[in-house]
Amino acid sequence: MAKEIETFIKLQVKGAAANPAPPIGPALGSKGVNIMEFCKQFNAATQDKPGKILPVLITVYKDKSFTFVIKTPPASALLLEASKAKKGSAQPNRNKIGAVSWAQVKEIAEIKMPDLNCFTVESAMRMVAGTARSLGITVDGTAPWEA
Repeated sequence: MAKEIETFIKLQVKGAAANPAPPIGPALGSKGVNIMEFCKQFNAATQDKPGKILPVLITVYKDKSFTFVIKTPPASALLLEASKAKKGSAQPNRNKIGAVSWAQVKEIAEIKMPDLNCFTVESAMRMVAGTARSLGITVDGTAPWEA
């Protein structure tokens, strides 16, 4: 018989760097989850992605056991990495902080495809380009579907 789900917890944790300090400790401790067990399992699962911010969805069951699903890094983090910027613009419509090419947008869209709510790479590229625009990053060149 399936376990009964108590709650879901969404966190963003750096790969291979989970520790019981905030925000992980308080979020899991308040639900009665074994914090060190989560940290060990998460760090083991993300050894190949050290330092990258990874969203994780933790399912907590009634018996205080848990499972977790690691998602792809946020599009904003991938765009900032591609444009070599430290953080997004405070005024993205006025102050541009960097630029990316459509090839980089396509690469990021392909990475993000499993977690996005779209069926084609073109629509994923449009979503990533919108995220870039809201960060103050310009996309150089013309879009592949406009050429």
